[in-house]
Amino acid sequence: MAYARTKNFNRSSNQYHALLRSLARSLILEERISTTEAKAKVLRPFVERLVTYAKKNTLASRRLAKMRLGDDVAVKKLFATIGPRYEKRDGGYTRVVKRSKRGSNDARKLAYIAFV
Repeated sequence: MAYARTKNFNRSSNQYHALLRSLARSLILEERISTTEAKAKVLRPFVERLVTYAKKNTLASRRLAKMRLGDDVAVKKLFATIGPRYEKRDGGYTRVVKRSKRGSNDARKLAYIAFV
């Protein structure tokens, strides 16, 4: 699979791909998720490519989306609701909004990623 690798989050290749799939599935089903800022920035191009596949709505694009997501329910929602919603939009389907830091000991920056 061709993924844009900017960070691997100290994971092996299989774990990295599973992380992207899981985050993308959650984003498609919930339409807004909270995660770390770094993960949201890596997830954005992955999900935007999936939305572009959904806009085309061909058998080949449906198979590509199924291959990258691995979940039938998420693929159905992607092609039934999210793809037609952005039919006239040329790009920029997601938005990353930074959140304030948590009150815990770690220094991770949190963010929301949502569809526009």
